[in-house]
Amino acid sequence: MSETALTPERILEAAEDVLRRFGPAKATVVDVARALGVSHGSVYRHFPTKAALRDAVTERWLARIMEPQTAIVEEQGPAAERLHRYLATLSATKRARAASDPELFATYQALFADAREVVAAHVGDLVEQISRIVADGVARGEFATVDPVATARAILNATSRFHAPVNAPTWSDPAIEAAFEDVWSLLRSGLSR
Repeated sequence: MSETALTPERILEAAEDVLRRFGPAKATVVDVARALGVSHGSVYRHFPTKAALRDAVTERWLARIMEPQTAIVEEQGPAAERLHRYLATLSATKRARAASDPELFATYQALFADAREVVAAHVGDLVEQISRIVADGVARGEFATVDPVATARAILNATSRFHAPVNAPTWSDPAIEAAFEDVWSLLRSGLSR
C-alpha cells in the first residue's frame, strides 16, 4: 500500500484487527503500521499518539453501536414505544457484539477504562437522544411533565445493567430479557401521566 492511500479509516480498520489479535495490552502502533505496510510515522501523522489512536478506535465502535438508536430518535410515533425500542435496541446491539466477537468486545471493555473522554461523550450522546424522546413524550401529553435531561440520565442509569459494557458478564443470563421488560414496565409507569 502506498502511504498516499493511507486514510484514518484504513488505519482504524487495521488497528481493530491488531487489537483483536494481540489485545490492548500488547498491540502497538508499530503493529498497526506493519499490518498496513507503512512506517509507524505514517500512522502518527493521522493519530499523534497511541492514546489518540485507541480513542479513535473506541469512538468508531461506539458510533456503529449508535446507528440504530439514532434512527429511532428521528422517527415519529408514540414516545413510549420509541423509548422502549431505543433501550431494547441499545441493549440487544451491545449484547450481540459481545456474543459475536467476544475477543474484540473484551478489548473494547479494556479501552473504555482508558478512554474516559470518549466514554463521557458517548454517555452524553445517549442522554441527549433519550431526552429528545422524553421531551417529545411530554409535548405529546404521553409523559408527565419532567425535566427531559434529568429523566434521560435516570433512565440510562436504571437500564445500565442491560447495555453498559461493565455488566457484560450478566448478559448471558437467560432471564435478561424478562429483567429488561420488568425495568421498562417500572420506567413506563413512572413516566406516564
